[in-house]
Amino acid sequence: MPVLEYKHMYFESRIHAGQQLAAQLFEKYRYENCAVVALSDGGVMVGEQIAAQLHCVLTMLLVEDIEVPGESVSFGGVSQTGNFTYNSEFSSGEIEEYTSEFHGYLDDQKRQAFQRINRLLGEGGLIDFDLLRDHTIILVNDGFSDSTVLDVALEFLKRVRINRLVIAAPVASEGAIDRLHVMADELHILDVKVNYFDTDHYYTVNEIPSHEETVDKINKIILNWR
Repeated sequence: MPVLEYKHMYFESRIHAGQQLAAQLFEKYRYENCAVVALSDGGVMVGEQIAAQLHCVLTMLLVEDIEVPGESVSFGGVSQTGNFTYNSEFSSGEIEEYTSEFHGYLDDQKRQAFQRINRLLGEGGLIDFDLLRDHTIILVNDGFSDSTVLDVALEFLKRVRINRLVIAAPVASEGAIDRLHVMADELHILDVKVNYFDTDHYYTVNEIPSHEETVDKINKIILNWR
């Protein structure tokens, strides 16, 4: 059964929140072969604390979210492989309707998203499957308002055999939790919000390194583990 532990709380910073998650995860996973996969720049700050406590590798999956025009709803996301994964909350009918109505827009956004990811990655890559294979994978973000980025991550992880999937975050929306329960072997969420605001709202300090700095940091970490 997934583990869900939360209190109503806000956090001083992503580092502070990551330390709290790390303490929780350490008791259960300190003797397992783990790999932490962050799903955003803020997720890297949280994931660093977990990886340090568990003495395991930290890597990152780049995901570009594509929204429905004029709506605060995600079509889905593009990963660094170029694959597009639809928002799992859409029915097949909704996917068909949106794809038909926004066909040109969607294709253009997919192409632009993949180009942005490629420019950022250069000749390298953030995911090394050899570092993930047969490990307990801990997917980490600084907050989950919905499950779009996880839909992409799960599709990506189908390429590699893993022992179990753990999803961890300081905060998530109540709506996202229902979906996360289905996805994960275990959940570690410190707080669940009925009315979820922007993720930054839940942190007093919102200083996050640039995307370029984060990618460079992760690539250096991976080089040290190879």
